[in-house]
Amino acid sequence: MMDENYQQLQNIVEAALLASDRPLSVDQLRDLFAEEERPTRTVVEHVLSLISQECSGRGYELKKVASGYRFQVRAEFAPWVGRLWEEKPQRYSRALLETLALIAYRQPITRGEIEEVRGVAVSSNIVRTLQDRGWIRVVGQRDVPGRPSMYATTREFLDYFNLTALDRLPSLADIRDLDEIGREFEEKLQAELQFDESTAGTADSSDTNTLH
Repeated sequence: MMDENYQQLQNIVEAALLASDRPLSVDQLRDLFAEEERPTRTVVEHVLSLISQECSGRGYELKKVASGYRFQVRAEFAPWVGRLWEEKPQRYSRALLETLALIAYRQPITRGEIEEVRGVAVSSNIVRTLQDRGWIRVVGQRDVPGRPSMYATTREFLDYFNLTALDRLPSLADIRDLDEIGREFEEKLQAELQFDESTAGTADSSDTNTLH
């Protein structure tokens, strides 16, 4: 492919990423082109690499997450960019974060298994909030009496917290109790929440400051 063709392809990919309200995968970027002019996956990946390199030293970056690629403001500039929005990042209760952490690290897991570990009942509001956010989903039923639903995290969960896969979660190999899990996971989640809310402006004015 000639250099000018690469430049044209790069411009198209950049335009698509800027226009999209969600991450775009390599295949989705390839589908922008008619079949007879469709670039190979290798070519698109090379163009994405070039775009990423050109973002070096700028206030934004090309970020790869579970669903694909997106442009986003670099985390170090969140304190300034966040001032563009009046609403503050949402605060999430420890109970919600512990529940999400257990689902993320022990999935698939049932509500009863979560309650067994936490030692307290799981509020229906917590499960509903996590589902409404698109962070968890039902992936089946446990083959035991009552056939309780099993929960697992979603690709949207990975995207929201800037992760490409579950193995990119903070390592908890040395954490021995739930309180430590909640504390470690909360630090990770609150940092990502503040970054995402302040740079992407995704705060929903109908939500409260604290979710229970």
